[in-house]
Amino acid sequence: MSLFGDGLDAAVRAAFTRPVPKTAPAQMRYLVRQLKGTRPVAEMLGVSQRTVERYVKGQLRRPRADLAARLDREVAARWQPRVRARARQRAATTGGIIIDTRARLGYTAPIGTTDQDRLRHLTIALPPRHAARLFDAREAGAGDRRLREIAAEALKEVYFQDNGRRAGQLEEVRFTDIEHLEFEL
Repeated sequence: MSLFGDGLDAAVRAAFTRPVPKTAPAQMRYLVRQLKGTRPVAEMLGVSQRTVERYVKGQLRRPRADLAARLDREVAARWQPRVRARARQRAATTGGIIIDTRARLGYTAPIGTTDQDRLRHLTIALPPRHAARLFDAREAGAGDRRLREIAAEALKEVYFQDNGRRAGQLEEVRFTDIEHLEFEL
């Protein structure tokens, strides 16, 4: 499970203008239209082509839990690509992104200062350049570790250093023990 990646995806899904198909037959029909045939859908989901055809016709309605999860994930990943792209573009150029987290944040600082990590609840508006870095890394397939580093660097600059007005010697901020994490566009 990718906490940061899933959080970014959820923020983008909030921009959808129409609801994602909920029933298995509707989801199968959507995937068949997107992939232009039942065979590619069957290969992607790991089921037989005949099973896909039965869902499309409405003969089957309730998939097993693992198939239902794969269906939900694949449909959500393909749903409204232009709306998704517009939301990411707006966040990366003008709007920025809001991060709401309750986590243990620690940092590396010069000797003689306190660098004890502590539990903080932060809701911070990150500027567009940080949103762009997060979305670019997500699109490039970066893992949760890299997304965590990018978010920590953004918090270091915006929250701890107040965009260069304080804590100039602060070297690194790190997330540990994340209890809650949400992104909002």
